[in-house]
Amino acid sequence: MPLTQGPLQPVARLLARWHIRPDQVTCTAFAVGMLAVPLLAWQAYWAALAVILLNRLGDGLDGALARHCGQENDAGGFLDIGLDFVFYAAVVLGFVLADSDANAVAGAFLLFAFVGTGTSFLAFAIMASRHGLERPHFQRKSFYYLHGLTEGTETVLALVAFCVWPGLFPWLATLFGAACLLTTATRLWGGYRTLAGLVTSPDPEAGEG
Repeated sequence: MPLTQGPLQPVARLLARWHIRPDQVTCTAFAVGMLAVPLLAWQAYWAALAVILLNRLGDGLDGALARHCGQENDAGGFLDIGLDFVFYAAVVLGFVLADSDANAVAGAFLLFAFVGTGTSFLAFAIMASRHGLERPHFQRKSFYYLHGLTEGTETVLALVAFCVWPGLFPWLATLFGAACLLTTATRLWGGYRTLAGLVTSPDPEAGEG
């Protein structure tokens, strides 16, 4: 989350002096975040919220540390985003375990929606890399806004809301799942149009002889 980048810089410098690597921060944050599953299953919602926030703090810290040390690389980025998706799904699982009768259907719907947002994001990122696009965002402004409807910050806010109002999880999860499906639809449509434009656009140098 952009707002946390400034405050994380002193912590990143301290970790660098201790020779801690960004990937170690990523894995530690993931391990801490996974504690949310048993805590949620035991309905210890405030404790679960604490480890969720610690996980998200670590998620920002690993990137800050990588930039500080000049260690940004594809391997670290792959590990970071892969563990993020597992963590998000695990939190939903925790709420289903907490009250399967009330939360199972909404939890399944939200996981279904997460698959859509995750796959559409990753599929476009792969194609963007293949075409040499430095920033895998949709090139059309009409899709850019909706592309950010359920990004990382919104997902964290949703997880916080689930923990603060666990009795409303079925409603909150359904609403957030619907927003994720809207994001998936706009990503698929916007991504298709962007990539189709790259394929069909004439090469400006093609006519030069």
